[in-house]
Amino acid sequence: MYGANENGINDLNQNESTQAGKKVFIRYALAGETVQAKLTKSHKRFDEAEMVELLSAPSRDRIQPSCKHFGRCGGCALQHLDVEAQLAHKQQVLASHLKHFANVEPLEWLAPIQNQKADYRRRARLGVRWLAKSQQLIIGFREVQSNHLTPISECTVLDHRVSAHLDALRNCLSQLDIREKITHLEFALGDEDIALVLRHTVDMPQQDIDKLLDFVKTRAWQLYLLPDSYQSLRRIDQPNAIMRLQYALPAFDLKLAFSPMDFTQVNANVNQQMVSLACQLLNLKVGERVLDLFCGLGNFSFALARCVGATGQVVAVEGVDEMVHRGFENAKLNQIDNVQFYQQDLATDFSDQAWANQGFDALLIDPPRAGASQVMQYVAKFHAKRIVYVSCDPATLARDTAMLIAQGYQLCKAGVIDMFTHTEHVESITLFERTDFKTEI
Repeated sequence: MYGANENGINDLNQNESTQAGKKVFIRYALAGETVQAKLTKSHKRFDEAEMVELLSAPSRDRIQPSCKHFGRCGGCALQHLDVEAQLAHKQQVLASHLKHFANVEPLEWLAPIQNQKADYRRRARLGVRWLAKSQQLIIGFREVQSNHLTPISECTVLDHRVSAHLDALRNCLSQLDIREKITHLEFALGDEDIALVLRHTVDMPQQDIDKLLDFVKTRAWQLYLLPDSYQSLRRIDQPNAIMRLQYALPAFDLKLAFSPMDFTQVNANVNQQMVSLACQLLNLKVGERVLDLFCGLGNFSFALARCVGATGQVVAVEGVDEMVHRGFENAKLNQIDNVQFYQQDLATDFSDQAWANQGFDALLIDPPRAGASQVMQYVAKFHAKRIVYVSCDPATLARDTAMLIAQGYQLCKAGVIDMFTHTEHVESITLFERTDFKTEI
């Protein structure tokens, strides 16, 4: 991240430096290194720069990036940093936000949930561009700080079942008559099946569909076309087949079905660990009642249901109606009848809803990046003794943490989740407990 003199070049010591009273963040530089950096952006309170040359001995945390596209492709930002150092950095970011915005630190830091697979990514959206002048088709992620696409022939973090076929896919798409009208493609992978979704802006002729079918049939992939909104999604390889993939949570004897356009976690192994840890932290007992907010298709809900047994109950609430339907579908698939699903926009007032006035022993919150500020205003009325909050943004987690503390909860445990290795995303899991179970708030 960044700093420069009048010529746009300056020597800086660390990935964060100070110049003229402003912090300078230097992309690709690591703490303790002396680098030559070029200014890229100037802001009121800080500047950004990019490393041009390493002038000193490299940091002991610097490693050789595994991907040949690193530095240009914007998909990964930290492949030059050792994974253990990445986790330490992310915990530092989480701790800093909690300290500065909630004035708190956890009683105990949890060991990070670590990624165990290099090619971990099971979901990806890649841009597609046809370059008429050079008669070439590009598939790739956006370049760093740019709207241009980086042509990629492989992706080391993308599941090898897809990465190994990127070149062949590019060749196939370049032969289509409507190649100029394909804007992007998406991959969704289950434990066994792979779905390829093509977004196109004009009707696809049958001869193009036939070429795509030949491509996916040799790979046993599912093929979907998306000409407009998500409601226009249609399966082409088996038009009468259900539009579903599946992933398992073996620790709970669960299989969850999802559509290629549904939200699912990108990292299957980390997701399994995360769900298990959430249940462990909540320390659920048979017969207890649990509230699962922002439940999606039931990623946590059904594991929670296993923990509380047939005499317990899970109330699962989600804002997207289609995901609520998926929850019911997965309840039937797994023969679970102690989960109730409700559709509710949790960013609006829900105080008059019957489900919100039942009382619960425990609460799980897994909100989007915007956090759960509306929920925080109401959380005391749930009377939950224990709360697990899974976050994808440390800033909104810190804001919501301050609100929980104001309502009588204590931050007991916190840890980072390595859901997106080699990126700057900071995912985390925290445990809150009521400081006085007997006192009404």
